[in-house]
Amino acid sequence: MAIIRWSPIRELEEMRRNLDKLFGEYGEPVARQHLISKGAPASLVPGIDIFERKGEIVIKADLPGIEKDQIELLITKDTLTMKAEVKKEEEIAKEDYYVQERSFGTYMRTVQLPQDVDPAKARASFKNGVLEIVFPKKEEAKATEIKVDIS
Repeated sequence: MAIIRWSPIRELEEMRRNLDKLFGEYGEPVARQHLISKGAPASLVPGIDIFERKGEIVIKADLPGIEKDQIELLITKDTLTMKAEVKKEEEIAKEDYYVQERSFGTYMRTVQLPQDVDPAKARASFKNGVLEIVFPKKEEAKATEIKVDIS
């Protein structure tokens, strides 16, 4: 099992998800519409999965409404930052809307990378609104099996 650094942001996100489950989606369209009417840029946090597969660490992120060329990936020594922007196709006057629930704005997510991955060899693919980034593990981090004789 890999050691993962403690991140207060991760705990805050988990607390937010738990509160969302508790209260459901109550009031979300109103809050989103409030942000839009004030002209404040909405910041969207894509949902992600991080898992291990055949000696690699895989990160999958949902980025609906995004084209491949709109995605920006930045890898530093120990973090991955994903960024993309969703823009409205057309401008519609606020008074012409009956319902406005679709989100527009900047998707951004920074993920702490495990110490045993090789960021220089990362590869990414994008299909059907899902971004997949694969980090191979460093050779010294891969599990090796050593048979020990018992005397």
